[in-house]
Amino acid sequence: MSDKAENMVHSNEQGDDAEEKPVLLERQEIGEFAKTALIAVLIALVIRSVLFEPFNIPSGSMKPTLLVGDYLFVNKPAYGYSRYSFPFAIAPIDKRIFAEEPARGDVVVFALPSNDSIDYIKRVVGMPGDEIQVMRGRLFINDQIVPRELVETKEVTMDSGEKQMVNEYIETLPGGIKHRIYEESDSERLDNTPLFSVPEGHYFVMGDNRDNSQDSRVVDHVGPVPFENIIGRADFLFFSTNGYAHLFEVWKWPWSVRFDRLFMDIDPKRPEKDA
Repeated sequence: MSDKAENMVHSNEQGDDAEEKPVLLERQEIGEFAKTALIAVLIALVIRSVLFEPFNIPSGSMKPTLLVGDYLFVNKPAYGYSRYSFPFAIAPIDKRIFAEEPARGDVVVFALPSNDSIDYIKRVVGMPGDEIQVMRGRLFINDQIVPRELVETKEVTMDSGEKQMVNEYIETLPGGIKHRIYEESDSERLDNTPLFSVPEGHYFVMGDNRDNSQDSRVVDHVGPVPFENIIGRADFLFFSTNGYAHLFEVWKWPWSVRFDRLFMDIDPKRPEKDA
C-alpha cells in the first residue's frame, strides 16, 4: 500500500472517532443543563408556594359554581401565609404571617382539619363569633334566615353518573353577597343541624351543592376551619374539561374543553361600594 493510501486510511479513522464522540457527555454542558433545570424547578416551587397554586376540582360538592374538571388558581397572598401554604406544610411558621381575614362568600382551599394531607374547597358562610344553623334546608346566620330565590329546577348529573332533579337558587348572604346553590330538597341528611357557634380564629364553610357536600356541618370530619388551615382564595378558572381530556391532551381539546368557562371569575357578586 502506498504512503498516500495509508494516509487516507488514517484520516478516515480519525474522522470516524470525531463523529462518534458524544457531545452531551462533556462535563461542562451537563453541569449547565443541571443548573438550568434546578433553577426552573426552584422558580416553579416559589411561584407555587408563594403566589399561585393550581388546583383541580375532583367532585361536585361546589356545583353549580365549580364543576368536576375545572382547573383554578389559588391566590396564596390573599390571606397571608401559614405552614399549610407550603408543600407538605414544611415551613416553620407559627400560626399566620401577613394575615388578611377571609371575607364572607369567598371560595377557599384549606387543609382538612381531620386529615391535613387532604385539601378541600368550600365557601365561607360563617365568620368568627357567628351562630350558624340549618333548619328545614334553610341557612340561618345569627338567627336570621338567609334569603334565596329560585332560578330553575333542572336535571343534573351526579358524581355517580346518575341523573338527579335539583333546585337552583340565588342565595344572598349578609352584606348582600350573592351566589348560586343547588338543593335536591329541604329534607336531606344535612338539612337540619344543631346550632353551631363559630370559634374565634375559625370559619364555617359549606359547599354550594348543599345536599352533596361534606363541610362544616359534619363536625367529626370538617367542622369549623381554623384560619391556619386556609391555603388561599380561589379566584378564577384557567382551564376546564368535561372529563374526556386531560390538561395536556391538546388534540382532544376541541371536543372536551368547556371554552365558556375559561378564565371565569369565581368571586361571588358583591354590592358595589359607594364612591
